[in-house]
Amino acid sequence: MANDEMGTEVVPVGDHGAQASAGTAVERSDALRNPGLPPHRLRVTDKDPKAAKRAERIVVLLFYVSLVGSIFSMTAYFAFPIKPNDLGSVRLNNVLIGLGLAFALLAIGIAAVHWAKVLMVDQEGIDIRHPVHGTPQVQARAVEIFRTADRESGFNRRVLIRNGMIAAMAALPFPAIFLFRDLAPAAGTPAEAYSHTMWKQGTRLTKDPTGDPILASDVTIGSVFHVIPEGLNNAPDMLEEKGKAAVLLMRLEPGVLHVSPGRKDWNYDGIVAYSKICTHVGCPVALYEQQTHHLLCPCHQSQFDITHEAAVIFGPAVRPLPQLPITVDSEGYLVARSDFHEPVGPSFWERRGDYNA
Repeated sequence: MANDEMGTEVVPVGDHGAQASAGTAVERSDALRNPGLPPHRLRVTDKDPKAAKRAERIVVLLFYVSLVGSIFSMTAYFAFPIKPNDLGSVRLNNVLIGLGLAFALLAIGIAAVHWAKVLMVDQEGIDIRHPVHGTPQVQARAVEIFRTADRESGFNRRVLIRNGMIAAMAALPFPAIFLFRDLAPAAGTPAEAYSHTMWKQGTRLTKDPTGDPILASDVTIGSVFHVIPEGLNNAPDMLEEKGKAAVLLMRLEPGVLHVSPGRKDWNYDGIVAYSKICTHVGCPVALYEQQTHHLLCPCHQSQFDITHEAAVIFGPAVRPLPQLPITVDSEGYLVARSDFHEPVGPSFWERRGDYNA
């Protein structure tokens, strides 16, 4: 121990290092002592073969409950079909199919958890991991561990559980396949199904949902109307037809419209009508920006420029919104000149024509 010229106490390096090492050793000895694994507690199923057999039957039963749930969903799809213009049938169909799928998924989950908790080997172990691949001996040991895990899980030994799980998992995707079938038209290709709507020459444009006809004089500059064909509300397949024929009606200054030569008579004094069904995946294009004259699809943010015949200016859509040719009748009401000149809605590979596929 010594003092320097400034009066500061100086500790010899050797002594300081020895003291620090001794203190650290004591701390490490107390703080990092390995307590070891707790004593393993046997479960009831480990001590009682009857309990293990009972648990196995429960797991099998749950897997077959899942199988019944999947079959129930598929049966409900046909036994309780959706009827045109009947929201009650829609609710009943959705509830029954949903219940079947819920039971199917829930039963599989409970069965898997119960199997793991009461039947699979639950002894603790330590898996030492290495930052690089192991030697051939280590790889061989890994294969052995997988085989041991397979043996301890009882997957191959407990044949009833294995077969029940396979049956439940195999049946689970089928209800989804039945539901996906509804996404396709009842007959023909998608292009054929969406090539024709209720619009035809002379059909009046009416407000959605009231069905009131629209006078051209009622459409002011900057306004927008949600439009359906006259008579749609009384159609037997109203919802399906509305999904194809829904239209947005807007009025702009005629001078800002860039009109193609073949579409000179498709608008009336700046009033234009475009399909409301987005050409990306069919969401309703319902947002109109009055200052920019852009239509926005809220689903995936595709934007269409009304001044340039609803051309795509942003987003995943690749095709302009189809335009409905319009004019006025003798009473001043807006009417369609014809149906759309191309399929409405999303683009399909089956399409042929001058528009993009």
